[in-house]
Amino acid sequence: MRAMHCRAFGPIDDLVFEEAPRAPLQPDEVRIRVAACGVNFPDVLIVQGKYQFKPEPPFAPGGEVSGTVAEVGSAVEGWKVGDPVLATTLWGGFAEEVVAKADRLMRRPDTMDEVTAAGFALTYGTSYHALVQRAAIKPGETLLVLGAAGGVGISAIQIAKALGARVIAAASTPEKLEIARAQGADDLVNYTEDGYRDRLKELTGGRGIDVVYDPVGGDLFEPSLRSMAWNGRYLVVGFASGEIPKVPANLTLLKGCAVVGVFWGQFRRTEPEVDAENFGRLFDLHAAGKIKPLISATYPLAQAKEALHALAERRVIGKIVLTV
Repeated sequence: MRAMHCRAFGPIDDLVFEEAPRAPLQPDEVRIRVAACGVNFPDVLIVQGKYQFKPEPPFAPGGEVSGTVAEVGSAVEGWKVGDPVLATTLWGGFAEEVVAKADRLMRRPDTMDEVTAAGFALTYGTSYHALVQRAAIKPGETLLVLGAAGGVGISAIQIAKALGARVIAAASTPEKLEIARAQGADDLVNYTEDGYRDRLKELTGGRGIDVVYDPVGGDLFEPSLRSMAWNGRYLVVGFASGEIPKVPANLTLLKGCAVVGVFWGQFRRTEPEVDAENFGRLFDLHAAGKIKPLISATYPLAQAKEALHALAERRVIGKIVLTV
């Protein structure tokens, strides 16, 4: 099979598209013939050796795939060759085939095509867990979404609207803000302009934000935290800015708010039954037309480096997907 390999941690341009041996199949694993693979910010980090997981090179990046079952391990039940699936893999997805533990697979709904499925699991799984289990968001509460035109940002907007929340979308350009509006945001804030906190205060009538969804980090953290309402929940989702901020602990006291970590991967490993319930609801919302990834571009597998550069340079709206 062919794969886009990271032979040593380093720059994206060092990746090599090459022939690779088929991985052996363990009894509890399934071989997937990959149709499409989502491209996510952790893929950039894992290639550079900056992610919390560091596979032994050579490896292919790519943590979410869709495709069909090509082979089933001897101890696996419930799956057969030809079943349509989506799966989370941590790495290995930038390839024509990937081997995954059977518990990493989900059956692809008939209402979801392969490209959509490849851009669904990580962003929507993260956002639903963040808003429901971590924030316990309620109808009528106000959610501020930072990085609102990115993949997780758009998923947060759509899910929050489906749950009855009011959404303020924050992004860096008018174009990105209009994308957020088209995805359902009620109000917009450009966080590169002066008066960011004043605008949030105005939009909430001085009350503040109930829930902040932050996949960006960096300089946005403190002014957003200072804009929280009493009993607010600040969701730490990621650090796309490249800077991990420090929490001014006195603000949590003064605001009576909580800073809450969101690590969907660990949640899925420790609470798989709850995660399965989440995805049952997510698939229902997708079938009802209430949520859908915004796939702004697809790239062939051989152009994975170009896709990763677009993501690293923050040129991506919504999600991008590799097709195999």
